Amino acid sequence: MAPTGVLALTTADRQALIPMAAGYLIWTSALGLGLYRLYHPRGSPPAATEPPSQDPAPPPSQHPAPPAGNGQRTGRAAWLRQIAGTVIFGYLLLMAVIVAYYFGVAKVGPGFLESALTGTALLLGLATPVFAALSWLSERRSRS
Repeated sequence: MAPTGVLALTTADRQALIPMAAGYLIWTSALGLGLYRLYHPRGSPPAATEPPSQDPAPPPSQHPAPPAGNGQRTGRAAWLRQIAGTVIFGYLLLMAVIVAYYFGVAKVGPGFLESALTGTALLLGLATPVFAALSWLSERRSRS
C-alpha cells in the first residue's frame, strides 16, 4: 500500500499519463508555433527597429493599406496554399502522435499503423472540402 500523501502512479496510470502529457506538449507546441507565425510573419521588420515618429498618428481611416508585395501572398493561390499547409501539417502532426502512441504505449498488431494511416487519410479527404468551404465563407464574411 502506498504511504499517505505520496503520489504513487500505477503502471496503468503511467501508460495513460505519459502519452497524454506528450500529446498535450506536441499539440500546444504546434499551436504556439502557429500563433507565433500568425503574429510575426516572415519578412516583416521587428517593431523595435522602427524609429518613433514625431507627428501624431492620423486617424485609422486615413492609414494607407499595406502593399501586397512585401513577401505576403494574396488571392486564391495564397488561400489554397494556406488550406493545403493546414491539412498537410495537421495530418503529419496527427501521424506523429499516432506513431508515438503505437511504439511507446500500445503493443497492438501491425495492422494498427496501416489502419491509422488509411483511416486518417480518408477522414482528412472527407473533412478538407468542408474546411475549405468554411474558410472561404469566413474570408468572404470578413471582407464585407
